[in-house]
Order: sequence, then structure tokens, then C-alpha cells
Amino acid sequence: MKMTLEELRRKLDGIDRGILEQVAERQATIREIALVKQSTGFPLRDFRRERQVLEGAAANARSIGISPRVAENIMRQLIRYSLTVQERDGISAHRKGNGQRALVIGGAGKMGNWFAQFMYSQGFDVEVSDPSPSPADQPHVDWRAGALDHDFIVVATPMSRTNPILEELAARRPTGVVFDLASLKSPLRSGLQALRDAGVRVTSLHPMYGPDIELLAGHHVVFVDLGAGDALARARSLFDPTMAAQVVLEMDAHDRMMAYILGLSHAVNIAFFTAAAGSGQTASQLLEISGTTFTAQFDVARRVSLENPDLYYEIQILNDFGHESLEALQSALADLAQAIQQRDGDHFRQLMESGRQFAQDRRGAARQE
Repeated sequence: MKMTLEELRRKLDGIDRGILEQVAERQATIREIALVKQSTGFPLRDFRRERQVLEGAAANARSIGISPRVAENIMRQLIRYSLTVQERDGISAHRKGNGQRALVIGGAGKMGNWFAQFMYSQGFDVEVSDPSPSPADQPHVDWRAGALDHDFIVVATPMSRTNPILEELAARRPTGVVFDLASLKSPLRSGLQALRDAGVRVTSLHPMYGPDIELLAGHHVVFVDLGAGDALARARSLFDPTMAAQVVLEMDAHDRMMAYILGLSHAVNIAFFTAAAGSGQTASQLLEISGTTFTAQFDVARRVSLENPDLYYEIQILNDFGHESLEALQSALADLAQAIQQRDGDHFRQLMESGRQFAQDRRGAARQE
């Protein structure tokens, strides 16, 4: 007799539970593998092994009549989950901060709180100084009233407030390593220089991710070299237990690159949703019949529109090199408009080919990973 709909659904529930039990067993095995890696010094992430897992999943899927793409997508999610757990376990096991103290100025903010939790997970005794209420598990202090004898002092305040704080810190000459988390370094020149002149061990960080990040693998942390080698090395060591990619830049090189990585990408998306909003159509009307390109671009632009406008404005106006990317954008739009208005198909194709070659460089880097 055929099974009823309810019976089939119960059967499906059982299969789903079995899948999750297999995931749990897989994760337990992953934790054992992570312990072996930690004891032998083997890196947590092995790109070659990940490729083998994905290729094996695709081959197995084809042999049992399942879409290889679906199988690969499932395995990518499992790999990401496994890496997240391995990274967290690795950070906790490292305990680099045991017996050390850290102060996070601005630690009640989103990025400040992330960094406070990050250091706490490494065993640091973390104190937070912030006018807003700090998390319950972190002591709240007034950094201006207490002794600055911490091993690390992290300045995670809004960019407009960071430089004055750096200058105040320079006047008090803390003994530990001091670094900021600002997206731009141009506005901090005088404060960072004051710390250097005062003999403070100072460097500067730019985490290239947001406070909602779960897995650092695949993300970058940029360190700005201010000439204090010990401070730079100690700040970098905080990320040694993670799978984040570390990049060291000079201050001007950092801000020139941020003019394009942040300033250009923000400007493109602001221009996109401004132009779309001026079309006379609602977002729902456009999305109802949109293709993949518009939908993908709309999703990115929507996320940009939800960000802090004051921060994004500061990123545009405070970068000493910000004009370069905006001028490049204006020039590119004028070039494109000219090719279209003059019906110059050859030049239009040249623009597309230039973009293809530029993107090809990224694909080559991805294959090398």
C-alpha cells in the first residue's frame, strides 16, 4: 500500500534528523583532526584538502544521480562550519593572553565589542572604557582616570574621535602596545606621530571585515607599519591562532588602496541606488522583472544604504587620496557615456575587454589559493 502524505513526511523528518546526526559526527571528527593539527603545527586550513573534498562530493553526487552543484554547495557550507569551529577552538586553546590585560577604548561599540570578545577568548583580562554600557562580562573603567599599565590598549572609537584620544594617550605614555582600528589613517597622522615621538609602542590595524563576522578565514587584517617593530609583531601575533590573512602596509599605501577598496565601491553603490531611485519606478517594480545582474547589484547597494552615513561620509572626505578614486570614477563614466553616445562599438568592447582582463587577475589568484 502507498504511504500517506503524513507518513511520508514523518519518514522525511527521520531522514533529515539522520543527516544532522551525520553532520554532528563529522564535526566531532573535525575537532579530533584540529587537535592533531594543533599538536603537530599543521595549519588549520588546507586548501588542497578542501579541493579534494569538493571534487569528491561532485563525483559521488554524479554516481548517485544528485546534482554536483548541489553537493558542492552543501560541502562548502560544511567546510565553512568546520573551519569556524576549528578557528574558535584554536583561539581558545592558544591562550596567548593568559596573565595579560587589555583595555578597549570604545569597547561598547560594534567593532570595539568584537575586539574585546576576541581578546577575551584568548585569555586576556579585558576592560572596556566607553560612555555607553559595556557587556556585563567586561569591567567598565574610565581610561582617563585610571593607570594605563595594560599590555594592550585598543582604540575602537569613531574616526572623528580617534585622533584626539591618540594624542591624549601620547601625553600619558602608556607602557603597553597601542593601536587603533580606524578605516583610514590619514585623519590620525598627528596622533600616531605623537605616540611615536613619545616613545610609545604604537602600530595601527584595519580589520577588513565587520563586527558580525564568524570566520576570519578568507578575510584580511591590514597592519600599518609605523616603525615600531615590536608593537607590529605583537599586534600581528594576536591573529596567529586565526586563519585571517595578514597584510602589512605603509600608511600612505594603505589609504591610497582604501580610496578604491572603500571609497570607490561606496561611491558606485551610492550612485547606483540614487540613479535607480530617480527612475520613477519603485524598487519592487524593478525587482519584479529584474535579471541576475540588477538583483545582485541591488542587494549590495541595499546593504550600503543601511550603513552609517556619517562613517561613509568620513571615508570619502578624510582620505588624503580619496579624490583619486572619485576622479577615476567620473572619468570612467564619461568614457562609457562617450562610447555609447558616439555609437563606438569598438571602444565599448575595449572597455569590456579591459574589465575582463582586470578580473582575470583575480581568478588567477583564486586558483593559486
